[in-house]
Amino acid sequence: MRKYYTRACNFYHGRAAKSLIKLKKAFPLNGKKDIAFDKVEIFIRSKEKIINNLIHIKDIKKLKKNIKKVVKKDLKKIVSRRKNFLKNINFSETSIMGVINLTPDSFSDGGKFNTKNKSFKHISNMIRSGANIIDVGGESTRPGSKTIDPQIEWKRVEHVLKNFKKKHKKTCLSIDTRKSSLMINSIKCGVDLINDVSGFEYDLNALSKLQNYNVSKILHHMQGTPNTMQKNPKYKNVLLDIYDFFERKLTNELKDEKIILDPGIGFGKTLKHNLTLISKISLFHSLGFPILVGTSRKRFISQISGNYDSKDRTGGTLASILFLLSQGIQIFRVHNVHEVKQGILVFKKILSNE
Repeated sequence: MRKYYTRACNFYHGRAAKSLIKLKKAFPLNGKKDIAFDKVEIFIRSKEKIINNLIHIKDIKKLKKNIKKVVKKDLKKIVSRRKNFLKNINFSETSIMGVINLTPDSFSDGGKFNTKNKSFKHISNMIRSGANIIDVGGESTRPGSKTIDPQIEWKRVEHVLKNFKKKHKKTCLSIDTRKSSLMINSIKCGVDLINDVSGFEYDLNALSKLQNYNVSKILHHMQGTPNTMQKNPKYKNVLLDIYDFFERKLTNELKDEKIILDPGIGFGKTLKHNLTLISKISLFHSLGFPILVGTSRKRFISQISGNYDSKDRTGGTLASILFLLSQGIQIFRVHNVHEVKQGILVFKKILSNE
C-alpha cells in the first residue's frame, strides 16, 4: 500500500489551457492541449490519519526528497497521452458507452429491450445518437440482485452478440459479465471489451482464461456482491482504498496495457462515498490508464434531489457527467445517449471558448 498519492487539480480548459501550457505555467492532462492543471493535491497516508496538501506545480521542487520522487513519477503518468488500444476509440476524445440490458430485472430498464427486434432497434438508436461503445448485459447487478446461471445469462445475450458486428462493424462492443464462460463465448463473437463489475474477483479463473485472448478489459471496483454491496459499505478512505485496489490488481494480476479503470459509483458505496469519488476523481489519472464512470440513473441522484427526483434522472446524470468531463474523464456509461451527447457537445463548446 502506498504512503503518498498525487491528484492533478485546478484545471483550465480551451484557450486558457493552451496558453498556460505554452508558457509552461501548467501541465497538459493526458497529453491534451485543451485541458491543463497547475496544482496537485498530495495525500500522505499513515496508520493514524491522512494528511492532504494542495501545492502549485512550481513548488514540487521544494518537497521532501521521498515525496518528490513519488509525485514526479505520478506526474509522468498524469501528463502522458493515453494509448488508443481499443478499436475505433480515441482516448483523447470523449466517448459514450450506451447500455443495453437484456434482462427482465435491471434497475432502470429491465424487460424493455430483451427481445430480438427491440434490442437491435435500441442499439441502432444509441449509435445514431452518439454512442461509440455498446455494453451488453444479461445479468442484473442492481443492489440486492441474485446471481443467475451462466446458461440463462448466455441465452439472453447470444443473439445480440452473434449478430452485432454484422450490422455495426465500426462500433466497439462490450460484454457486461462476471463469468469467464460468457467472456470467452463473447470474444468468439467479436467482443472488443470485457466489463466485469466484480473487478475479476467473482470468477477466479477469468483472468487466467483471458490470457490467451488479446482483449481489452474494464477494471471495475465493487465492494461485496450485488446482493450485499449496499449493506453498510465501509472504507478507511474510499478514495485511497479504491486507488490501492486498482494499483494492486494492475501490478499483480492485470499485467497488460489494455485496461480502462472504473471506480464503480453505486457499487458498495454510500452517498458520501460516491460524492467523494466524483469530486476527487482526477486522482486516478496518476495510474496512467483511461477512466470510465457510470453515474447514469444511479440512486445517489435521488438521494440528493429528493422531491425533485425523476424516473430517468437525466438532469442529475448530466450534471455529474459534465463535472467529470471537466476533470478529464474519457468514457461515460449511460442510458440516455442522445441527451448526454447533446449536453457534452454544448458544454465542451463553452469550455473551449473558441
